[in-house]
Amino acid sequence: MNATMKAVGYQAPLPIDDPNSLLDITLPVPKPEPHDLLVHVKAVSVNPVDIKVRQRAKPEGADYKVLGWDVAGVVTQVGTDCVLFREGDEVFYAGSLVRQGANAEFHLVDERIVGHKPKSLDFAGAAALPLTTITAWELLFDRFRIIPGKSGDAGRLLITGAAGGVGSILIQLARRLTTLTVIATASRETTKRWCIDLGAHHVIDHSHPSPLQLEGIGIPAVEYIASLNATDQHYPGLLTVLAPQGHFGLIDDPATLDVLPLKQKSAC
Repeated sequence: MNATMKAVGYQAPLPIDDPNSLLDITLPVPKPEPHDLLVHVKAVSVNPVDIKVRQRAKPEGADYKVLGWDVAGVVTQVGTDCVLFREGDEVFYAGSLVRQGANAEFHLVDERIVGHKPKSLDFAGAAALPLTTITAWELLFDRFRIIPGKSGDAGRLLITGAAGGVGSILIQLARRLTTLTVIATASRETTKRWCIDLGAHHVIDHSHPSPLQLEGIGIPAVEYIASLNATDQHYPGLLTVLAPQGHFGLIDDPATLDVLPLKQKSAC
């Protein structure tokens, strides 16, 4: 193995149109700690976290900051205490923000946050999954506390921006693992069809008021709302259809958010 590797990094947070905002660099190949895997990176995906980190984070303890946390690749070396993987294993994972990212030929990751790459996916497809899937899973089962299972009526879940990364995974998890009635929002015919193909029971158009559309399909209120983008734009209408003591989750960054209406509905 070469002692150095190609990577992409930066030395200071700069506007993206600055020629030094991202640089082609050469770094030493890192050495595994006891629980680390050294992964030969085959594919990475870009997420909002990459953008946010690049805008504000400076290199700490290194000359360059390397982005990239959603990874798929092949294990080339294992740490002395590793027991879950061996050289040659194909893996995928969302890495740690406190370590260097994977926009490089090789990447170190603690084996305890790694999974075997699904055999049905190529490396690019696998690298697109980790962060979006973790976000959807935690929202559904950890925050909303939905109990997995196919018996009983789990209620109704409204997903705004359902055709995006997190939304598309959330539809599939909800349909395959729960009895939730899934209502997706999308505004274009292609994305509406995409949501139906993924398993949504209903699709409404988020460019029009939600209350009337939900009434039109016989669902005046929903117990769960996953607001995945443009929360500040859709917030008033979403609160109208949220059932008393319902659950409201969001993953975007509205400039302000008035929590009083949630309090009035005893929502969380």
